[in-house]
Amino acid sequence: MSRPVGMGLYQFLTRAGSKAPSRPFLQSEGGREYSYRDLELETARTANALRDLGVAPGDRVAAQTPKGPATLLLYLGAARMGAIYVPLNIAYTPSELGYFLADAEPALMVCGPDDEHAVESVAADAGVPRLETLGADHEGSFAACAAAADTTFKGAEQDTDGVVSIIYTSGTTGRSKGAMLTHGNLISNAEALAKIWRFGETDRLLHALPLYHVHGLFTAINTVMAAGASLHLLPRFDVDEVLRHLAGSTVMMGVPTFYMRLLQSPQLDREIVHSMRLFISGSAPLSPEIFSQFEARTGHAILERYGMSETGMNTSNPYDGERRAGTVGMPLPGVDLRISDQATGQPVTPGEVGAIEVRGPNVFKGYWRKPDLTAGEFRDDGYFVTGDLGRIDEDGYLWIVGRDKDLIISGGLNVYPAEIEAAIDAIAGVSESAVIGVPHPDFGEGVTAVVAKDPGAELDERSIADALEAETAAFKRPKRIYFVDALPRNAMGKIQKNVLRETYHDAYQQV
Repeated sequence: MSRPVGMGLYQFLTRAGSKAPSRPFLQSEGGREYSYRDLELETARTANALRDLGVAPGDRVAAQTPKGPATLLLYLGAARMGAIYVPLNIAYTPSELGYFLADAEPALMVCGPDDEHAVESVAADAGVPRLETLGADHEGSFAACAAAADTTFKGAEQDTDGVVSIIYTSGTTGRSKGAMLTHGNLISNAEALAKIWRFGETDRLLHALPLYHVHGLFTAINTVMAAGASLHLLPRFDVDEVLRHLAGSTVMMGVPTFYMRLLQSPQLDREIVHSMRLFISGSAPLSPEIFSQFEARTGHAILERYGMSETGMNTSNPYDGERRAGTVGMPLPGVDLRISDQATGQPVTPGEVGAIEVRGPNVFKGYWRKPDLTAGEFRDDGYFVTGDLGRIDEDGYLWIVGRDKDLIISGGLNVYPAEIEAAIDAIAGVSESAVIGVPHPDFGEGVTAVVAKDPGAELDERSIADALEAETAAFKRPKRIYFVDALPRNAMGKIQKNVLRETYHDAYQQV
């Protein structure tokens, strides 16, 4: 697919749809439907409204708005007029919000109508010149401004290297950093994903993800638009609603928790997914158990891929060919990936564990106003050090073994949590597990497991330890095993190991 040099994100995303403007683009639970022609008109209104409110190209537009078509139009309208879109998690409290506003210095903050009073003082303290409101059903002051705006918009030509969005990382260690993503970054990713995942104009994506995260916003929306396809926008993930809308849909993107919950429903079977061609999972590791159970129930092998805020998608299991459980596939076209020694930066022997590094047109421009930090995250030859650890098997599949910060060094030996978690998850009666390292007086760090059981399962610390004895070396085995009803997760389904490390910090204090 050839495209002109210097094409902006909005122009790229609407190319396919503009060839058949009456084609459906979006349907929402509120009953609103948009064709690609409607999208052109409404994003023009949005872009004009932003300009009327004093937003100039290059200015930041921060948004903490409820999921709905209006939020999607705000993102696309900002891209169209050259602003930098800054989506913020709707779960952030006003005090947390203050940090992001002070750091991003937006020209405009848009929040939900119900949150205006709480956000008003925070935005004022951060020096934000303008606050507007926008609801899921197009209510609020910004919606009123857009409704009165013109339906034609002519903006300046976009610089492919210009920043189109700032995505703040989850900040599990220290303050969140703003990853600057360019028009070119997002275009390259959407182009590659639409091609390798075989998206076409007849596809219909069932969208149950948040719109403030790379997964739901860029991976999902941009890939759909790059192909001129359509989507059904659900306000949130709800098992019954997802099952109701699977018929008539062809693709779903989700996090492992989605698939785990779907498997708990007796309605999930091959008949209910008869129109589906692809289920995709990401944002957190998908256990081989969920993979195999889902395939047995539906006939579909979930396609797992690997990405992050700073890069979008880096790898994917193949559309055709084996989707290997526990792996995240091979690099996307145009993406270079290598495994290096953490200390020296030199490539490791094939099959060995090391630091995952990537290079390509998808890799971000840098961290917002943090040039020194940015420089420290890149090798001299342009590879970005992801902070993830992994290995590449003999067939070229990438296996993620954990985050660099999650590596456990017990008695001077490296323990990779993902390996132990896989062994625990394979034990009958285990729903899922998380393995962490916490301070230990003799070993430095003690390998510790936190396990969620299946309903009615009779498991205890001894039974888990016995099952692991033949599977793992002694130094890798958990010295303590705790049981919980559910593991703590963030909004994208990632297990919050920082929370677990804090909870069990004193596990070996009396050892």
